[in-house]
Amino acid sequence: MASKEQTERVLEAVEIAKATGKLRKGTNEVTKAIERGQAKLVVVAKDVNPPEIVMHIPLLAKEKGIPFAEVPSKEELGAAAGLGIATGSVAIVQEGDAKELLKEIIKEA
Repeated sequence: MASKEQTERVLEAVEIAKATGKLRKGTNEVTKAIERGQAKLVVVAKDVNPPEIVMHIPLLAKEKGIPFAEVPSKEELGAAAGLGIATGSVAIVQEGDAKELLKEIIKEA
């Protein structure tokens, strides 16, 4: 279970990557980014309902050796990704200015 501090750092990394790098948003886009080996970090919301929608993502990320993080709320994840709506998953494809923060998050994971 991620601490509040870890969750905030993950959301901050998503926000920075949105501004200076590149994100993939939504389960289908994230799945494709993982399969193509483009994702640097995959973030999934825990409150996705039904959970089957995103259940495959952590397994796929682990299989491909891509770091994975969970956040409690899809609303927070959607906001961090710059969306007006909630999203169940986001993949950071190009980290932009979030490179150092991403290294720290991956080291802790």
